[in-house]
Amino acid sequence: MTLAGIILCFAYILGLLITTIPGGGYLLLGLGIVAALLARQRFAIPPAIARSLRLPESWQLKWNPKVCIAAGLVGLLASLYFQARTPYPAANDVSKLISSSSVNSEQIVTVQGKVIGSPRLTRSGRSQFWMKATQVSQVIVPAQVANSNQAVSGNLYVTLPLLQGTGLRSGQAIAVTGKLYEPKPAQNPGEFDFRAYLAQEGGFAGLSGRQISLTPGTPIPQWGWWAIRQKIIQTQVRWLGSPEGPLVSSMVLGSRAVDLPYDIKDQFAKIGLAHALAASGFQTSLILGLVLVLTRRFPARMQIISGTGALAIFVGLAGLQPAVLRAALMGFAALVALGTQRKIKPLGSLLVAATFLLLWNPLWIWDLGFQLSLLATLGLLVTVPPVIKRLDWLPPAIATLIAVPIAAYLWTLPLQLYAFGLVSPYSIVVNFLTTPLISIISIGGVVSALAALVWPLAGSAIAWLLYYPTHGLIAIVDFFSRLPGNSIAVGTISTLQLAVLYGLICLAWLQTWWQRRWWAAGLIAVGLIVLPVWYSYTTLFRATVLATSGEPILVVQDQSRVGLVNSGNEAIASLTVLPFLQKQGINQVDWAVATDTQHNHQGWSQIVDQLPIKAFYTSAASKVRASDRPPAIASDQKAVPLPSLAAQKHYQLLASGQTIQIGSTAVQPVSTDLAVWAFKLYDQPWIWLSHLKSSEQNALVESGQLAPAQVLWWTGEPLTNSLLKAIQPQIAIASATSIDPDTLAQLRQKKIEVYWTGRDGALQWQPNQGLTRTLESTENEVPLL
Repeated sequence: MTLAGIILCFAYILGLLITTIPGGGYLLLGLGIVAALLARQRFAIPPAIARSLRLPESWQLKWNPKVCIAAGLVGLLASLYFQARTPYPAANDVSKLISSSSVNSEQIVTVQGKVIGSPRLTRSGRSQFWMKATQVSQVIVPAQVANSNQAVSGNLYVTLPLLQGTGLRSGQAIAVTGKLYEPKPAQNPGEFDFRAYLAQEGGFAGLSGRQISLTPGTPIPQWGWWAIRQKIIQTQVRWLGSPEGPLVSSMVLGSRAVDLPYDIKDQFAKIGLAHALAASGFQTSLILGLVLVLTRRFPARMQIISGTGALAIFVGLAGLQPAVLRAALMGFAALVALGTQRKIKPLGSLLVAATFLLLWNPLWIWDLGFQLSLLATLGLLVTVPPVIKRLDWLPPAIATLIAVPIAAYLWTLPLQLYAFGLVSPYSIVVNFLTTPLISIISIGGVVSALAALVWPLAGSAIAWLLYYPTHGLIAIVDFFSRLPGNSIAVGTISTLQLAVLYGLICLAWLQTWWQRRWWAAGLIAVGLIVLPVWYSYTTLFRATVLATSGEPILVVQDQSRVGLVNSGNEAIASLTVLPFLQKQGINQVDWAVATDTQHNHQGWSQIVDQLPIKAFYTSAASKVRASDRPPAIASDQKAVPLPSLAAQKHYQLLASGQTIQIGSTAVQPVSTDLAVWAFKLYDQPWIWLSHLKSSEQNALVESGQLAPAQVLWWTGEPLTNSLLKAIQPQIAIASATSIDPDTLAQLRQKKIEVYWTGRDGALQWQPNQGLTRTLESTENEVPLL
């Protein structure tokens, strides 16, 4: 591949990446023009610097002006192409049926269409699949249907009860009745953006299905890739059982093609083994190696045809995933090179494969799996050889086992920090220990899959031989996932930090001076990550009201101390609270408060399994029921059962008016009979009210227990005028999707700033910046009721 071709490929990829910057394509064109004007120019280097770096005193730019301008144009066209390929809802898209009046009420519809792909199991235990919508009937009330058979278009994200979604096949015509809804954007900092994810897949609405029926008179598909995939999975699970059987299948077909239990996937991801469950280059190498061994006596043409057919079958079974297609394209290039007796350049092959796939679908540039696959492959190509060279004192096999995980980890770590903010300290050790097992399981799984297509009984027998290696792999993963410090949160890094880290890695790869001083690049990289974290721990004070449904939640970051008020239910704790804490670089909770008098501790069990809680507070008048207690609260990183906490200092029942001072934060239950708490956050008084009736509010005011507070935090329900006079807030924050209209009018009349999480998303307060909201929206975007 010529230098000009390499530059143009890089320009195209950079043009896609720079789409996050408004006018980024024109910026690349401008840089190309400037580079063309500077081409073939001479620049003088100060003699002292030239002598110290052993450079000539005159330096000439030798690049081609035409290539510079062409690269700028390619970057501009790439950004325009990305915008043109970005999906938008059509005029009759099913999402257009979502009315503004249905935001806080159910809009029941019956949608007809065809199933796209195979159903998958969600974390909540429901069946999920994509559906190509064709017709919609809107159900107003039971037994009454309006807008019958209205033609629509677009893809629909559908979830169903597990039993109703079982047995669905790709291409099957169905009708689903359920709630039509608009997907929500990320409402909390660092949260998964469900709306953006669906839009990238070409969908702009979701359907929470309740009932499904087959469209009469339409044939049921009897064959397809799903049938072959299902046959392989059933064959391998038959004698292996679960989770060993699904694990073997996922290591052959990829986890996207197999419903592997989420606890297994989470454990693999936690210790840095998620790549073992992803169909990509490793499986491709195994399949090609097996085909070439079986066809070694045949002509090269037959080997190419057989290898290409095997790759096509693998792509069909694993699905059209970008990482799978990248591996298949590179494998095909290797086959062509074998047949033509030419030497292939792996780096050029990787660049061409990436460019070709991004020409086919430019939206894949933001697919995290695609990005990690490219970086890991690049790391294996350019970093494994020098690492093996430095380990030449070891046997070659062991040196390779060590070099491969080091290279992949080095090149993917910055992106993982950018996306997740986590470091897996045991990743390299675990990869070293498990690589032999993964190789055995993968090779045996491929052989078992091939046998399953010819003789299922033989496929089950071969899979049965993999039981002990698979069971051993699960045991190793389980052991390391339970070790303390198996996953350390350092907080997500910025785009600038990401660019600098990869710049340092590229310098250590390309520049001889940095290659000899790789340790210096490593120290700079560590400082680039650690110093901002240290500065945040010593200076930061931030209070965050998370946007959650149900129980309101507050996170207080007071330098190195972290406080958590309420946990929510199990789903909120695991999908909202823990990811937020993780991306903030929080590895323990210093103090926690349960404000509700009913002691709904469902979410605490999820949190204490992941993070130690050093002190836990609740109201003294609340009676803790054994069934409501969290299973453990950790003190000094040791799990302690909650029934024994009442007698220990880290679990305290606070009486009315009793104040606990923790750093710059003070916590006090105002009333032990009602869920009313007072907080003092960096000298700013907050008052928390939960679901108080008007009579309870008036009784609270008459008791004289309320003191003026700058911030009123409540659940969006009606507030009495006497209560507002007693508190005299300047800011009112409602943890609710809507606010009582009369209360909102009263607050505005008193010129009190009003925020609510249903409209504004998560709300963050800092002493120097005031209150900021996650969602930049106008107050009229979401109705009050």
